[in-house]
Amino acid sequence: MRPLLQADGNVIIKRLSRRSVIFFALVAAYLALWLPGAFAGGAPPPQEQQRIPDINITLGEGAEATTISLPLQILLLVTVLSLLPSILIMLTSFTRIVIVFHFMRQALGTQTVPPNQVLIGMALFLTMMIMWPVGQSIWNDAVVPYNEGNLGAFQAVQAAEGHIRNFMMKFIRERDLNLFMEISGVQASTFEEVPTYVVVPAFMLSEVKTAFEIGFLVFLPFLIIDMVVASVLLSMGMIMLPPILISMPFKLLVFVLVDGWYLVIGSLVRSFTMG
Repeated sequence: MRPLLQADGNVIIKRLSRRSVIFFALVAAYLALWLPGAFAGGAPPPQEQQRIPDINITLGEGAEATTISLPLQILLLVTVLSLLPSILIMLTSFTRIVIVFHFMRQALGTQTVPPNQVLIGMALFLTMMIMWPVGQSIWNDAVVPYNEGNLGAFQAVQAAEGHIRNFMMKFIRERDLNLFMEISGVQASTFEEVPTYVVVPAFMLSEVKTAFEIGFLVFLPFLIIDMVVASVLLSMGMIMLPPILISMPFKLLVFVLVDGWYLVIGSLVRSFTMG
């Protein structure tokens, strides 16, 4: 039986090899017929080709204007793209929202419910909704004039920066701003004179403080429930029973009855729209 099996195997291998040779021969013939036409007569004329618009970044105005070289432009664009997550966190309402959501989950005692993906997704969409007017202003005053050629790249960035600074100005505490001005040695009589590298950390500090204040207010009623449940269990002599097992269903019940998501998200959004 062994020679027969070997013989059958050799026949199968020969058939496969023949089919493979025929297949690759057909592919090679097709490419030989298609490639010359594609590179010679098959390509569309230049006027029908869609080319990506050039990106020219010019600094300065008039005779002092200088155009950045293409490799440096690519380096700047890649740098901006890599910093987009940090820009989203530092210059928007995302920080306050995600910190409050974390405190709320810890107060409920659910550990991983809702999961991080859900909380971050909710924070992103709420940030998009809150920052939508700022984005529209940037689009109308910076992006559209730049595409039309009415503004240079540097002027467009300055116009966009002004709208973001106005948003941050509404929520910066004067104490935090004075702290970073003192650290950096900046002297300014008006907010417009304060450089952006001072405004951004002051805004971050103010946002973290505000988020902790809101988180404490969210945490407080659930902490009271935990203390009451722990006292009842201690008075009943149930020392070995973890209070979290008893208090978590009550906290969830209270959270659902008072419509906690509506209250928390509504308060967060109003804290920005009414700022």
